[in-house]
Amino acid sequence: MEFHNGSFGRIFKLWLAATLAFLLLLLLVSQGWSPVDMMAASRRQRATTPTGRNSDESNFAGLAELLPKVATDDRTVIITSVNEAFARPGSLLDLFRESFYAGEKINHLLDHVLVVAVDAAAYHHCRRVHPFCYLLQANTSMNLSSASNYMSDAYVELVWAKLELQQRVLQLGYNFLYTDVDIVWLRDPFRHIGVHADMATSSDLYFGDPDDIDRSWPNTGFYYVKATNRTVEMLRRWRAARWRFPRGHEQTIFNHIKHELTAADGDLRVRLQFLDTARFGGFCQLFRNDMEKACTMHANCCVSLGNKLSDLRDVLGQWRNYTVIKPAERKKAQEAGRIFEWRVPAKCGTPDKRAARAPDSDRRAIS
Repeated sequence: MEFHNGSFGRIFKLWLAATLAFLLLLLLVSQGWSPVDMMAASRRQRATTPTGRNSDESNFAGLAELLPKVATDDRTVIITSVNEAFARPGSLLDLFRESFYAGEKINHLLDHVLVVAVDAAAYHHCRRVHPFCYLLQANTSMNLSSASNYMSDAYVELVWAKLELQQRVLQLGYNFLYTDVDIVWLRDPFRHIGVHADMATSSDLYFGDPDDIDRSWPNTGFYYVKATNRTVEMLRRWRAARWRFPRGHEQTIFNHIKHELTAADGDLRVRLQFLDTARFGGFCQLFRNDMEKACTMHANCCVSLGNKLSDLRDVLGQWRNYTVIKPAERKKAQEAGRIFEWRVPAKCGTPDKRAARAPDSDRRAIS
């Protein structure tokens, strides 16, 4: 049988393409990818392309009209999110709002909080107590109303849906400070966010340098993003990176790509600030836990809604006991070398158990 040169060339190209595809498949399988992972990655990549359904502005009907009512004069919106379990009476949403009144002259910031509800029942509960509620139509058939376990399918879908909404907020020209609802606010956090930062994020590990990209571990349960073309592109790349790391959630993936986003020789050069754990603390590790400096406390590294509620109520109790001490007495105690420390969370684990969950793995921040 004779082959013309053109026919032989086409056959060779097809053979080469099939061989390369087979070798790539073997490589992915050797790295622990399953066919299910690969199909999921393909779906996620399509979902984050400009023509994907998730890019359709109609996903966020009413958001553009609501944001001007919530934003501060400098176009900043505080965003938190709840499902039915977190929003029902006596749950985390009530405790979150209570902390603004217990905090140090920060109750006015509640006027700038947008509560994003991920199911209809959560939206109903939110409207009961808060003026600015938004129902997010998450692109999933999963039940998002329960207190989802960390890294469950529903949990992962929820965090990606929130990230998509945050990108839309930036596209509409508004800065945002996202805060998990299992965080109590004690002082104004904006005083500690650098004016030149594109993004400022809380940390699971902090070594005294807000610019330490290598050692600091981001905790995206509390982070601020300034609205610029650069940050819109940052969130687009963050969401698009999901298909590259199919077994991760948004926080883990951000840690994987933070060097790409901030590299001085890159095309984006995001200015990233890590927030001091002395001011933005959490249950993972109570570093330098002086109540005199605290702005927020996060019930991370904590399993079960009941445990979070119990220990966060205790945090507010400790805070109220601290604030009744007269300033002169506090100053005198400080001069004597005494600091007012937080107690170890009673329900959310001992320091030894928290150390076992230290951020050297993908399990570091259970929010």
